[in-house]
Amino acid sequence: MKSSTYYMDRLIDSIEMVAAVFVGIVAADIFISVLLRYFFNTSIPDGYDFGRLLLGILIFWGIAATSYRGTHITVDLVWGVVDAKKKRAIDIFATLVLFFVVTVQTWTLFDKVRTTYTDNVQSFDLNLPTWPFFAVAWAGDVSAVILIAVRTYRLIVQPELIEGQEYLKPVE
Repeated sequence: MKSSTYYMDRLIDSIEMVAAVFVGIVAADIFISVLLRYFFNTSIPDGYDFGRLLLGILIFWGIAATSYRGTHITVDLVWGVVDAKKKRAIDIFATLVLFFVVTVQTWTLFDKVRTTYTDNVQSFDLNLPTWPFFAVAWAGDVSAVILIAVRTYRLIVQPELIEGQEYLKPVE
């Protein structure tokens, strides 16, 4: 029987894979748009709308992918000079703050999904509804909240499961 750690690691890897797929989609959209504009003097209908909506999705799924690994931009002037116990305490505090901020952001993004749906906001050329793009971005934000919660739990209870940290012993 596989442990819950195995399943959680599979969830983390899946969320990171979704973020990587959106990087590829945004890159393909930009590449195709440039080729069409340069060689054929035309564009993808709603190319601008799709581009900005896909970029929004990419940002929120990117937040999910970087939040668990702790690979986002950090300022570690104090963290770099303290001992391992204090480093872990700083990481737990910072992760809790991040959890709060991203949870509030997720709540407000859900409101954006709801209002975009109820207002029937559509793309300019093809008149496609835009709320599904906002919903996919919101799903990325929900994934970020889940991964930050997992990171917080692991920082407190199982610090050895957090890769790249200088403290692997539990705080006594």
